[in-house]
Amino acid sequence: MNPNQLRLYLVTDRPLSLGRDLLWVVREAVAGGATIVQLREKDIDTREFVELGRQLVEELRPMDVPLIINDRVDVALAVDADGVHIGQSDMPYADARRLLGPDKIIGLSVETMDELREANLLDVDYIAVSPVYSTATKTDTAPPFGLEGLREAAALTHHPSVAIGGMNLGTVADAMACGIDGVAVVSAICSAPEPRAAAAELRKLADANAKNV
Repeated sequence: MNPNQLRLYLVTDRPLSLGRDLLWVVREAVAGGATIVQLREKDIDTREFVELGRQLVEELRPMDVPLIINDRVDVALAVDADGVHIGQSDMPYADARRLLGPDKIIGLSVETMDELREANLLDVDYIAVSPVYSTATKTDTAPPFGLEGLREAAALTHHPSVAIGGMNLGTVADAMACGIDGVAVVSAICSAPEPRAAAAELRKLADANAKNV
């Protein structure tokens, strides 16, 4: 994949969306500059997940914005999403690739330097360095990388990379300056009073501080 597609990576979270329609939040975020969207749903049944995924594919594909499904390879296949994002405890990469085929995007979370080195042996499309800072959005993670760890990770990885965990208007510039390709944001867009304006500000910061252009 083109690393620039990772520049502003929206990860959806309906509980953080202030009761607003998820499709509207995504639409506004993309209008503001989000370059890729991950649909993350932990508490809905498969039928609803599939329906939501199909709606987002219909919204995003004409705009050439990839839709990534979190964890669920079956849902990604059902809705013909652009790819899937898996963690260390999800389906193994080799199985996900076999099921999805060579043309779909597969991203992998890495929470330690050892996991990053292991990912270098795989032909994943990108890695997510997680978490950079501790965050209330996701609590089942390893100790934070911090900026020093993020800088080391960006230098060591063989893959396009995105930083996640505590990414907001106050942290994006420093994270991008570490040499990663993009930042993944959740509450900084989903909980913003104006998601379009928030995405535009985040995108401007990410672009201005990108080293990998």
